[in-house]
Amino acid sequence: MTGHFARILIILGWVGAACGAQPPETAEFIAAIKNVGPEGRGNIEAAGAWKKLAAGDASTLVPILEGMDGANDFALNWLHAAVDSISGRVLGAGGSLPWSDLGAFLLDTHHNPRARRLDFELLAKIDPATADKLLTGMLNDPSMEMRYDAVQKVIDQASLLLSASNKAGATLLYQQALNSARDAEQIDGIAQKLQELGQPVDTLKLFGFLTHWKIIGPFDNTGRKGFAAVYPPEERIDLSAEYDGKKGKVKWQDYLVTEKYGKVDMNQPFGKLKEVTAYAATDFFSDRAQAIELRLGGMNSWKVWLNGKLLSGRDEYHFNSELDQYVMPAQLQPGRNTILVKVCQNEQTEDWAGDWDFQLRVTDSLGTPVFSTTIGPNTSANIARP
Repeated sequence: MTGHFARILIILGWVGAACGAQPPETAEFIAAIKNVGPEGRGNIEAAGAWKKLAAGDASTLVPILEGMDGANDFALNWLHAAVDSISGRVLGAGGSLPWSDLGAFLLDTHHNPRARRLDFELLAKIDPATADKLLTGMLNDPSMEMRYDAVQKVIDQASLLLSASNKAGATLLYQQALNSARDAEQIDGIAQKLQELGQPVDTLKLFGFLTHWKIIGPFDNTGRKGFAAVYPPEERIDLSAEYDGKKGKVKWQDYLVTEKYGKVDMNQPFGKLKEVTAYAATDFFSDRAQAIELRLGGMNSWKVWLNGKLLSGRDEYHFNSELDQYVMPAQLQPGRNTILVKVCQNEQTEDWAGDWDFQLRVTDSLGTPVFSTTIGPNTSANIARP
């Protein structure tokens, strides 16, 4: 059990429950826990529900894991702790966990990625050898947690081949691992190995990051009002227009991404500003109508539009940032498609709060890049709407 979840158990005053006690209102307890929110909302009710839920037997594990679907981060912590408590108590008493039901849950990729990762950890406790074999088929798993372990398995196999002087075999396995890797540190490690083997890696091309942008700003974000504010680029993209910005006139300018993970760094053209908002726009051309995903990473407040339709947004600052952090299913139309990104910077002045950027790529449902059909992989040269 991780220290984080152990602390939750200690705070709740949970010492243990009699083996075999199964609460009859499991769904009710889960619902109470899923009502928790920021600033302690629902914590009192959740604490009581958690103690009863954590007193359940092994048969309640899968229902709890299913309850993690659609749960917020606060509720996920509570439910994770309940699974840890039940499984630890059952296994500690020499009991067994429901292998078949847990296995079926894992293989259903529609479930919450964190729940599936937790489920896999339970399976690994029951049968480590079989759990390890399951990783072979998870290189393209939608759960980044599962995919990480699957990629690491291939990396380890490549390392064994390399130590046996099989450079050709090791190169192929490292390339296979790189195609599925989404963790930056993991990618860097693979790229270094391939570099040493004479196979340099262009991560911008490999992952299909959008690199040619038009950007404009800064607009005002005092008091974090920029996320909700509607500035002119949201109403109409006119690359010849000039607008009133936070401290004077602003106009569109070119931005070419060179950072290896596709980072559009607003600090470069605008300076390290605070309480500001900016926009980035690009054209993406498709030879047909097709379902795709826009995959964004970033630690600032953001919104994304495709062809004038708002796809998604998140009003949160400096929490974390990772590749493919936010996935937005969308539909490309034949021909030109315009992507608009809004990214806000808040008032925090700490060194770690200086980032004001995002990364974006277009993929299929498995994370394989979809490239623009124009010279590029993408272009912003022709953005304009009447």
